[in-house]
Amino acid sequence: QVQLVESGGGLVQPGRSLRLSCVVSGSTFANYAMSWYRQAPGKERGLVARITSRSNVTNYAEAVKGRFTISRENAKNTVYLEMNSLKPEDSGVYYCNAKPITDVTRDYWGQGTQVTVSS
Repeated sequence: QVQLVESGGGLVQPGRSLRLSCVVSGSTFANYAMSWYRQAPGKERGLVARITSRSNVTNYAEAVKGRFTISRENAKNTVYLEMNSLKPEDSGVYYCNAKPITDVTRDYWGQGTQVTVSS
C-alpha cells in the first residue's frame, strides 16, 4: 500500500519561506511522478508543481513560477516544495500526489499540510 506523509506546513509571514516535505512508502519511489497541489477554502484543488519520475523535468503553475521549487531525493523517498516570497494567496492545504509511471490513471494522495501566510 502506497502511503504519502506531508510535513513542513505552518503559519508564516508574507515574504518568508517554507519547505514542505512528502515521504513516500510502500513502493519504489523512483517509479512515480510527484506533484504538489493546493486547495484554498471554497476553491478547487489545483496543481502547484510537478516533477517527473527519473529525468526530473519540472513544471509549475504560473502563480508560483520563480518563487517555488520542487525537487526530489530518490534515496530518501522524498519530494520537496521550497516556497519563497510567500504571499497570502499561497495559503491553503498542500497535498502531495504520486502517479505511477506504469499506470497514469492512478493517483495516490497524502493527508495534506496547512500553509497559512498572514501577518
